Amino acid sequence: MLLAHGRALADEPGRTLVVEGHADQRGGAEYNLALGQKRALAVVKALRQFGAAESQLEPVSFGDKRPLALGDTEEAWARNRRVELKPR
Repeated sequence: MLLAHGRALADEPGRTLVVEGHADQRGGAEYNLALGQKRALAVVKALRQFGAAESQLEPVSFGDKRPLALGDTEEAWARNRRVELKPR
């Protein structure tokens, strides 16, 4: 998926993405924001390796503020540990 996005961005220099990093609710607010940022930056790095320009990518962390799944189960936590790519 990242290869396809990176190549698409390389082919369309005017296209941009917001790279949103997310975390589950375990850990403190600062820790989760930092973790979300690390996730976003890791995806930005991969997209750049596949041809995207840094100017096309905006990494953002939401930490644990936008969960996909509610609950204190491993399944919910796993769904909330993610990166989402959004057109800008």
